[in-house]
Amino acid sequence: MLRDHARLPVDVDAVADGEDLFQAGMSSHASVNVMLALEDAFDVEFPDRMLKRSVFESVAGIAAAIGELQAEAA
Repeated sequence: MLRDHARLPVDVDAVADGEDLFQAGMSSHASVNVMLALEDAFDVEFPDRMLKRSVFESVAGIAAAIGELQAEAA
């Protein structure tokens, strides 16, 4: 997902799960593209409370948000 939508200037595989994706070069616009791709891939919708930088700041943050959304849907 990040490889296709985050537009990172570095290799996605070189970014640690807890590393700040914005510091690695992801723009706010690219984070919206990542969010939309995640919604499609996981059949979820990010609620307003999750539409903040901290949710999309790292792979770990994204994974936690997806896990939370899937748990709520179950």
